[in-house]
Amino acid sequence: MSGSPSSFVLPRYLPEDGDQRTPVASPGYRSTGLRAPLRTPVDLPHRLTEVTGPVLGEDRVAPGDADLTLRAGGEAQGQRIIVFGRVLDSGGRPVPHALLEIWQANAAGRYRHVVDNWPAPLDPHFDGLGRVVTDSLGRYEFTTVQPGAYPWGNHHNAWRPAHIHFSLFGTAFTQRLVTQMYFPGDPLFGQDPIFNAIPPGARDRAIATFDLSRTQPDWALAYAWDIVLRGTAQTPFETDEDGDVA
Repeated sequence: MSGSPSSFVLPRYLPEDGDQRTPVASPGYRSTGLRAPLRTPVDLPHRLTEVTGPVLGEDRVAPGDADLTLRAGGEAQGQRIIVFGRVLDSGGRPVPHALLEIWQANAAGRYRHVVDNWPAPLDPHFDGLGRVVTDSLGRYEFTTVQPGAYPWGNHHNAWRPAHIHFSLFGTAFTQRLVTQMYFPGDPLFGQDPIFNAIPPGARDRAIATFDLSRTQPDWALAYAWDIVLRGTAQTPFETDEDGDVA
């Protein structure tokens, strides 16, 4: 920032299409009945605190953090995949130096978490956690394994589609967004209340695209997924009130 505080101009963004916003309360997703707010959320503009807060530097991310397939001295089991894309602001502007963190189930559909104890095997060489900082053009890339589907207790015979959770930080801890990336053609989409809480016109934005050109022969399949932070093409995000680990 240069100049006096009076000359500092806060950014303005294209508004999100209200018809495409994921509701914070969804009857099919039972947990939202307990934690959804009772009043309509209010969008707050960025203020000086949000745009001049502590920066999350690249020194916080180790070189191997973006490769989830190599942990604890061994190699993870499952279909190896590359997930890549860009983080974009409204108008297609790239967002450099954003911290992305992901977490996911292993190839058998199980998280390394104390409350996940359904009878699927744990992988000693997969912890399901990764992080990376976007480059100057807003690009990111992870190497991981295809997550498996898993049961959850929302409704009868309920299974979550394969997905990867994404957390995005900007230049301050108050700038955090959380979302989920899905895979094309998943047969579980039709009965998943979290996916179906997204308005129909925005659901494609949460689904990655298979990319044969970036697929590495004899090594890994590739999926492209751009994340748009604001505007009419915004990626569906979870709100703070509707956060989920499922």
